Amino acid sequence: MTSDPAQVPAPANKPRISYFIATGFGLGYLKPGPGTWGSLLGVGISIFIALMQSRWWDPDFRVMYRTDSFWTIGFTPTHLAQLVALLAAIVGVYSAGKVENFSGKHDPQFVVIDEVSGQLLAFSIPFLALNWKSWLLGFILFRVFDIWKPFPARQAERLPGGWGIMTDDWVAGIYAALGLWAARALGLLA
Repeated sequence: MTSDPAQVPAPANKPRISYFIATGFGLGYLKPGPGTWGSLLGVGISIFIALMQSRWWDPDFRVMYRTDSFWTIGFTPTHLAQLVALLAAIVGVYSAGKVENFSGKHDPQFVVIDEVSGQLLAFSIPFLALNWKSWLLGFILFRVFDIWKPFPARQAERLPGGWGIMTDDWVAGIYAALGLWAARALGLLA
């Protein structure tokens, strides 16, 4: 063995920003169920966007509804929600791929940006009305579909790098959005 520093390979630098994003600002390290924590972050971001929408478009809630509170109004997702969902998807593919490559693990459990992105996708579909019922039901539906992985989610996991990590959760997000739409069509989310 040689102790010559020139012959010892330098350790790769950990992509700290990618880890920070991919772990949902560190929520991916929480136990139990890091995916649930990531999904809750997605719900929180969706609620924050709706709150910002209410403050920017109608600070006193006079235009939309006079007597309802923020939690019962029923916001329609705006282009801002769709833009945030798109940005989370793009940043998620990149950061999840970097973390997977550095860690050497396929779809590491602590990577939760995929849950954040999928949950945001579920709440960015424009035919929904977001209120406490839809946020709760959307969270539950997304988690069910994320765990169950109906077609083509399981097949999407086989894609390389960040695409495989993210795509199955986008499928779960689409299924959750369709479930929310069906609940609304049946009058369950008035």
